[in-house]
Order: sequence, then C-alpha cells, then structure tokens
Amino acid sequence: GGNAFGSPGSIRFVVAAAMAIALAGCGFHLRGDANYTFHTIFVNGTGAPTLAAELRRALGATGSAKVATDAKDAQVILDIPVVADDKEVLTLSGAGSVREYLLIKRVQFRLHDSDGNEWLPPGEITLRRTYSFSESEVLARDTQEQRLLREMQTDAVQQIVRRLQAAKKPA
Repeated sequence: GGNAFGSPGSIRFVVAAAMAIALAGCGFHLRGDANYTFHTIFVNGTGAPTLAAELRRALGATGSAKVATDAKDAQVILDIPVVADDKEVLTLSGAGSVREYLLIKRVQFRLHDSDGNEWLPPGEITLRRTYSFSESEVLARDTQEQRLLREMQTDAVQQIVRRLQAAKKPA
C-alpha cells in the first residue's frame, strides 16, 4: 500500500503522541518530570486545608521533591497564609435580581527555608470565574459555584507547582 502512514501501528503512534501533547498542555505532566531546586518540601496550609492537601498530592505526583510531613524534615517550607474566596454581583436583571456572579479566589504563598531565607518572593495567585443563573435555579447555582471553586483551587495548585520550579536557593 502506498499510504503515507505505512502501517496501522504508526497511526496509533500519531494518535498517542497527539494525546500526550494535549495532556501536557493542561499543566499536568505524564511523568513526574518537574524539577525543583529543593529536595524536600513541607506544605504549611493550616489556613487552607483542602488546598494544602491537593497541593501535597500534586507535588508528590510531579517530580523530584519529596513532601515532608514535618517542617523539621524539609529543606523548604511553603506557607499558604491566605486563601480567600469572594463573590461579587456582576449583572442584575431588569427586576433587580442577580443574573451573573463573579467568583474570585486569592491564594497567597511564600517559600522559605527554616532560617527564613526566601526561595521565591512572596506571591499571590488571583483567579476569576463568572457564571450566570436564573432565580428559579438556586440549587443549581450552589452546585455550579462549588464546582467552579474546586476548579479554581486545582488551577491555583497547578500555578503554584509551576512557580515552585523557579525557586532558587538564596545566595
């Protein structure tokens, strides 16, 4: 056969390669190939336990650093002092009821060692999502809001993981 792909096996390879590229685009790596300049990290997220738990899982799954269960055993400490969820009204209907909301999630973080030396300048990630709903769907609104907040948390975790790869040992 004179087709460009040669054998059916190479078509499967092309599809697999395309899928791998698509997955890599989501911010998730197929293998744990994130490289950090530190060997062990402790996530101090007392103010944000669900985000901290997701961050520990993500760090454990993606790369070179081990997640320590105690700050004493870690080369660096990631503090997450503030995670704030806000909701603002974006638009009102003619009757004065809310038609659209804006959700805002702010995550502050700081990476330092046990001597207090900064490995990254203190940072803040701000995520925004809008959603609309009708007054007759109050339950749907709550479900949608929870789903968006979870998505925003995952997004924040991925951004922090990416930023941690730029951490440098203080001179």
